[in-house]
Amino acid sequence: MMFTGKVVLITGASSGIGAETATEFSKLGANVVITGRNQDALSNVAKLCEEISPTKSKALSVIADMNNENAIENIIKTTIDHFHKLDVLVNNAGVLESGTIETTTLDQYDRVMNVNVRGPYYLTMLAVPHLTQSKGSIVNVSSVTGMRSFPNVLAYCMSKSALDQFTRCVALELAPKGVRVNAVNPGVITTGLHKKDGMNEVQYEAFLKKCADTHAIGRPGYAREVSSVIVFLASDGASNITGATLPVDGGRHAMCPR
Repeated sequence: MMFTGKVVLITGASSGIGAETATEFSKLGANVVITGRNQDALSNVAKLCEEISPTKSKALSVIADMNNENAIENIIKTTIDHFHKLDVLVNNAGVLESGTIETTTLDQYDRVMNVNVRGPYYLTMLAVPHLTQSKGSIVNVSSVTGMRSFPNVLAYCMSKSALDQFTRCVALELAPKGVRVNAVNPGVITTGLHKKDGMNEVQYEAFLKKCADTHAIGRPGYAREVSSVIVFLASDGASNITGATLPVDGGRHAMCPR
């Protein structure tokens, strides 16, 4: 198995891309650590990871809010206390807030920047000594909104743009230590993230239907299509890739209004 004996930490793993990534790494033999805020959802993912693992390895679940410094510190402490090492960090946890410069409150701005930027920054800072020892890798889950500009998601776009620059800068800083740092930049993925931001079912279905026009391949993406790229970037197959921000967006980043 590609990741046998490896320890992989995935934040925001109770649903969507994070959950899919956790099960994919488990299937490939990794020992996974999963974090999230929803205990029941995280337990369900942990159970699936154990079932799909070739060695029936149990996922280590850590309840954590990426807004909370103590919780972030506990993620690393729990991981190292249990497995004594860390090979891969996947910074996936994130939140979306809609709003323009006229409508986005400072509370919304702070929430987005804290979860999407400050949290990964601090977690990565704490993880680096362990990743340096293992010559490991980091994969950040960014967005096409970090590469292109969109109205009405101002704080979110800013946070993902910051995460992309974080990826490139940290890649340069850690390359001499043998640690690779990359990011995936998904387009619209059918994870229900936009419903968490307030869309009702009718609005969400219309939003997904519009993806036929806004994505070159004519549809939204699926979590599995992102998790497979995360796994690749963390693998030895990507040993010569660092500092990359890789679109997984059905071509949306390359499109222009017509």
